[in-house]
Amino acid sequence: MLAAYFRGERLRSTTFIMATSLRRKLVLAALGLSAALVPTLAIPWFGSRRLTGLRSGSKLPGPYLFPPGFLWGTATAAYQIEDTQADDWAAFEREVMANHRVEQRAPGQPKPGHIHKLSEYSEEVRRKKTDFDARLESDLAMAAAMKHNSYRFSISWSRLFPRAEMTEPDPAGIAYYQRIFDALDLNKLKPSVTLFHFVSPEWFWQEREGQRGWERSDALILFERFVAAVVKHFGGRAEHWCTLNEPMVYAYAGYLDGTFPPLEQRSGPKALVPVVSQLLRAHALAYRLLKQDAARRGKSVQVGIAQHVRAFQPLRNHHPLDRVTAQLIEQAFVWDFLDALHSGVLRSQVMNVAIPIEGLAGTQDYVGLNYYGRFYVKSDLLRPTKFEVLLHDPATAAEDQPNELGWASYPQGFRLALHKAHDRYHLPLYVLENGTADSKEQDIDRQRLLVEHLRELYLAQQQGVDVRGYFHWSLIDNFEWAEGFTARFGLTKIDYQAEFQRTPRPSAALYTRIIESNGLDEALLTQYGPWP
Repeated sequence: MLAAYFRGERLRSTTFIMATSLRRKLVLAALGLSAALVPTLAIPWFGSRRLTGLRSGSKLPGPYLFPPGFLWGTATAAYQIEDTQADDWAAFEREVMANHRVEQRAPGQPKPGHIHKLSEYSEEVRRKKTDFDARLESDLAMAAAMKHNSYRFSISWSRLFPRAEMTEPDPAGIAYYQRIFDALDLNKLKPSVTLFHFVSPEWFWQEREGQRGWERSDALILFERFVAAVVKHFGGRAEHWCTLNEPMVYAYAGYLDGTFPPLEQRSGPKALVPVVSQLLRAHALAYRLLKQDAARRGKSVQVGIAQHVRAFQPLRNHHPLDRVTAQLIEQAFVWDFLDALHSGVLRSQVMNVAIPIEGLAGTQDYVGLNYYGRFYVKSDLLRPTKFEVLLHDPATAAEDQPNELGWASYPQGFRLALHKAHDRYHLPLYVLENGTADSKEQDIDRQRLLVEHLRELYLAQQQGVDVRGYFHWSLIDNFEWAEGFTARFGLTKIDYQAEFQRTPRPSAALYTRIIESNGLDEALLTQYGPWP
């Protein structure tokens, strides 16, 4: 959950004013917060919810050219495309199938403990996911033929350490990822490597002193063993590392919403503190190991995380509680974790915590952002802590242009998010995921959104934001967590009924055209305009 009340809108719009002292105290009291805890909170009161935001800062038509050396790639994750290992998610899938907990409701609205339409796919598909293990050389050659110059992937902890008693990684697992690095070298694709992308070994969830997973007393020792093995065998083969993918999504979905393993539904944000603090410690130790290894090798590496950024806006423009709730969600869901990497302190008003974490301060060399659009907040004055989150505004669906998961698109919010991250941390930025669910043969929505988001990225660069790479999600269709195989994010279609046949969609050719031009040419800007 994020808020869309970005700093760019707040500073540039004359239609917003600071709330009066009385109004501010009333709204905060409704949420159970004291004004002393939230000294800088501004409650926007007047004006349109849908603002023009930042001015374009550039004339049309283009071309809009990106800097030399800009990274153009796609992103994937081990569990979503590789053969299934002895993972916590694999155990979840088995339990879903055994107990017929297969979600059949509308996509984009997962039910806790369910996976959407999982039983409609064969055991072979569920086991092989995309058959990437058998096809990785050809898939990466396809990416290179599409002119990509980089590729983001994750290394499976379970593949390297499938059994709890192991102190050294499985040679077969090491050999598998050497194949990937070899194929990347052969195709001149720069690797961006993720260490933890939502999935951990099934044995990691065996109880130890009454605790499981990240809350085990030996959790960091076990994670360090995995990271040390990765560093030993692959440290010299990559310069760009992502320690954690979307840690707050993982914490929310796994421990509050119950849609990801460990499928818990705890009482509230305060109950996330043990998990979030452990993830921060895990990041810090991985950062240290990667930097130490690079120094030994006489090389330089960049290390950061991928943080989920989705614009959260008030459903009702006039409603102060909608607005203040959106701001609180943004801070808790996006900036609390990134702020902790910067300051070394997990400080959160929503989680009611301030914990210094040793070795954490300054452990991000870049800010990695995953951006997919906007959601809306609808509060309830009678139950202020029980707000609703809407995937799009039902009253203005035509404007939101929701995708096949019901997610509202909002390319302008992309630029505003880039600006806020830049203003906050003054670090290089990488867009580690951006895309949409579009299964259609002609995938017109994906093509349009690709151009619109890259235009916003270019304009952010022109306005001083240091963005160095863009990774589209995803190279191929894949297993999309609680959505199962139903959500199609690939530039390349996979036919699960025809032995995993690959067919590039028109968006793949469009992306190639953009990469070859290193930007958006005049014809593309004209085709997808007019622009605000």
